[in-house]
Amino acid sequence: MLDIKFIRENPDKVRTGAKSKNIEINIDEILKLDEEVRTISLTLQELYTQRNRAAKERDVEGGREIKTEVDSSEDKLRKIKEKLDALLYAIPNLPAPDVKIGKDESQNEVIRKHGEPRKFDFSAKGPLRSEASETSPKGGRPRDHVELGEILDIIDIERAAKVSGTRFAYLKNEGVLLEFALAQFAFDSLIKEGFIPVIPPELIKTEIMKSLGYMERGGAEDMFHIEKDGLTLVGTAEHAIVAMHMDETFLERDLPKRYVGFSSAFRREAGSYGKDTRGILRVHQFDKVEMVSYTTPEKSDEEHEYLVSIEERFFQALKIPYQVVKMCTADLGFVQARKYDLEAWIPSQEKYREVTSASHVTDFQARRLNIRYLPAGRQGQNGSGKDFVHTLNATGFAIGRTLIAILENYQEADGSVIVPEVLRNYINLDKISPKNK
Repeated sequence: MLDIKFIRENPDKVRTGAKSKNIEINIDEILKLDEEVRTISLTLQELYTQRNRAAKERDVEGGREIKTEVDSSEDKLRKIKEKLDALLYAIPNLPAPDVKIGKDESQNEVIRKHGEPRKFDFSAKGPLRSEASETSPKGGRPRDHVELGEILDIIDIERAAKVSGTRFAYLKNEGVLLEFALAQFAFDSLIKEGFIPVIPPELIKTEIMKSLGYMERGGAEDMFHIEKDGLTLVGTAEHAIVAMHMDETFLERDLPKRYVGFSSAFRREAGSYGKDTRGILRVHQFDKVEMVSYTTPEKSDEEHEYLVSIEERFFQALKIPYQVVKMCTADLGFVQARKYDLEAWIPSQEKYREVTSASHVTDFQARRLNIRYLPAGRQGQNGSGKDFVHTLNATGFAIGRTLIAILENYQEADGSVIVPEVLRNYINLDKISPKNK
């Protein structure tokens, strides 16, 4: 949520920033309702004073009349505030000044690349799973992760469809070991960096999800809700971790506060009908290692770059080629002020695909959740002197997509897959070999 004072003083900036995300907002109505709220609030303060005076003077009749006016004004104020809050909640976080204005994802910027896509000296049987791209390295035709998963007996999509429907999978055998190796590698690395490990709840109150800002602009349709209990399944560990400190105040000396969490994530994939239906790239349930940071406004840009650097270190350790992409305004999302995606090279598709993201959310969620900090030297009595923290989140590993990248980039001619060196000590294997079924 944006500060109403900021909106009053910068209506054109707010309108333009929202429009750059392809979101139209009614600033004039917001300012009108805000003025009504302030006017009625002043009237109520005067009525409260009169009510107190009448009570002291034991003016029963006068007190009764004032109470009627108070009740009427409070009811009117409540209704106007509800309308105003609904409009305020519909305003997205504004893009950071350095974010490129763009009309859609085609105008995202590739910031840098690392590593060279592997040139395969063998060809899998059958046709390629996707059309060749102009950037595709010349060479053989690799298997995709679905074929490899079947050969190695580590991914079972057919039985998952029988039990749960489409966009689900069983992970088996060495696939399970690879998942926990990735998670343990990430936790070992991040705990050394001072991150606090946490396993968060995977169900949170729906009202909290709304406060996080992920139910606007169709976001609610992409979530699994348990309406009877007022709960929603998280789409990432970040949802539960950011809300951990709602209605709390940090001391500045304790910031940044960093967490690394592991959880399953649940998404309907609304709006993705027909997209990436093969395999485990886009599924309803997957596991993630997620990073969350609370920090001061002055250090939040630096923190954002730090989180991106961790994501890059992880994929450099895996020795998987990737590119870092900076989102333009139209592809930012409702809550993000700035966002980077790390895209790994997927040989069977002959292109880079998103495997991590890192988002700077400024104080947008902190205002909705009332998460503050007390700057050094301020008293902070009765809330004075406190500022809102900035929150950031970034993917450690989206397990399924990382497994795709590992399987396809490390495959051999016979269908075996070499285990990345950085993970070998966790699973005591150098290679995963085809199974004789």
